[in-house]
Amino acid sequence: MPRGHMPEGSFALSNAERQALHRARKRARQPPLTIKRPQAARRSRSRRWNDALAEMIAVQVECTAWFEALPESLRDSAAAMALQEMIDLDLDAIAAVQPPRGYGRD
Repeated sequence: MPRGHMPEGSFALSNAERQALHRARKRARQPPLTIKRPQAARRSRSRRWNDALAEMIAVQVECTAWFEALPESLRDSAAAMALQEMIDLDLDAIAAVQPPRGYGRD
């Protein structure tokens, strides 16, 4: 029993010709690849402000927990001083400020 496909023309194709036909058929079957980048969700200025403020408050709470977990021997270190400064920031005063509403879009 013969192996492989019978030649379509009057003679058999060479390896390079078969490979070129295979690549052409493969390209024709697949649509061109298009990469769609997701668009960033448009958030209002006040939403971004409130999200940033919530993140700062969360980081301040984490710093408080970190500072309280420090051993007594490290309470005078540079890291402890930086943590204490972050804890002492008055985020309530920042939270009281809200950005102005913009032209009816907010």
